[in-house]
Amino acid sequence: MNRVHVDVAIIGAGTAGMSAYKATLAHTSSILVIEGGPYGTTCARVGCMPSKLLIAAAEAAHAADQAHAFGIRVEAVHVDGTAVMKRVRDERDRFVGFTVDAVGGWPSEHRLRGYARFLDDHTLQVDEHTQVVAERIVIATGSRTNVPAPWRQAAGERLIVNDDVFEWTTLPDSVAVLGTGVIALELSQALHRLGVRVKLYGRSDRMGPLTDPALQTLTSQIIGDEIPVHMEAKGLRLSRDGDEVLVHVGDDTQRFERVLVASGRSPNLYGLDLLRTTLPIDSDGFPVYDQETGRVGESHVFIAGDVTNELTVLHEAADSGRIAGDNAGRYPEVRRRKRRTPLSIVFSDPQIMVAGQTHAQLSQSGVDFTVGTVSFANQGRSRVMLKNKGALHLYAASGSGRLLGAEMIGPAAEHVAHLLAWSIQRGDTVHEMLGYPFYHPVIEEGLRTGLRNLARAMPDRKQVGAFLG
Repeated sequence: MNRVHVDVAIIGAGTAGMSAYKATLAHTSSILVIEGGPYGTTCARVGCMPSKLLIAAAEAAHAADQAHAFGIRVEAVHVDGTAVMKRVRDERDRFVGFTVDAVGGWPSEHRLRGYARFLDDHTLQVDEHTQVVAERIVIATGSRTNVPAPWRQAAGERLIVNDDVFEWTTLPDSVAVLGTGVIALELSQALHRLGVRVKLYGRSDRMGPLTDPALQTLTSQIIGDEIPVHMEAKGLRLSRDGDEVLVHVGDDTQRFERVLVASGRSPNLYGLDLLRTTLPIDSDGFPVYDQETGRVGESHVFIAGDVTNELTVLHEAADSGRIAGDNAGRYPEVRRRKRRTPLSIVFSDPQIMVAGQTHAQLSQSGVDFTVGTVSFANQGRSRVMLKNKGALHLYAASGSGRLLGAEMIGPAAEHVAHLLAWSIQRGDTVHEMLGYPFYHPVIEEGLRTGLRNLARAMPDRKQVGAFLG
């Protein structure tokens, strides 16, 4: 049994772990990054990059299929599933290669292969070959997909998760997608547009991440107009008939070649044996930590990335890894670092975004806020491009007029989201935002309309009266 002593041990070499390593390295070279799975981040290997490659192919097919609306005649669109998936895998492997090369460039003494578990507050057992004694530890073990055991038992190898999609060599004929979250929306729409027969099943009446009731209703309408959807699928069960999976909901039974479970992800805490430590653990088994320091309780242990079960997107994982790694490196000095404005985007069509505080968060907090809305149904540039679906809702403090948050389903939401997140982080008021330039004709003019409607709804319109014309 090998025994190693280091200043900082980092469990996990994903986005958060890699950021933690770089930050820790500024304080000490006595570091060990422990990884049991394949190198290459979730984003590059099975997340944001391969999914966007599939979505890009779907957008190309959809554009060709809809070209007639512009007076352009396109011969029947043929989707070559083998070619589509080859490009997805080839480009995915290229992105993964960058992260693998980055880790491979670290000194060999900074890398250890194997799965770690705690023996006590300072000692990690890595597989059965090494014990690591660390003065400080960063937990950056990421997350995994949730798959109910009865579903897996019933569907067998015909049940897949999103990770499996990007290993396909061609497209299947049919897929049932169980879930209505971000991953489910993106993949179901992409597969549908690539000619796969898809049906979306949701456990509740909620679809996607938006919390504004009006936008939730609109999202369900827009997605449901394109893809067959069965919401509130209570008592859903699966069974096998040869190479097909049967999805049963009440009296309705549908047959599919594959069943894609996209019902969320769980933090990778299983197997760490946290109960062997004195770390504070909440009733759900999660370490209690400070988001602005990454520190677990008052301990020498820090946590970062998707394993925290909060803000599970790449830039947040990188930020939290940097914070945790910096503090692990400089410990016992611990610095607080304010987090950036929350920002999340769904690459469906129309795109969906949330910037700043959500409608639900503001409603629950008791903050006095005003809502401004705009529909994209008749917005100029959106109609020109036949992208005129969706709406934007803006939330501002009723007293100061400061923008607090926004939710949107609509065209170019990925770009509008950034503009709004930057304004929220700066502390812009509606008055200040209406003073910024808006070109014509652009989709951002819809944002200006929403801001004007927000200004008109404010209790004190004197602040913004000059910009309402």
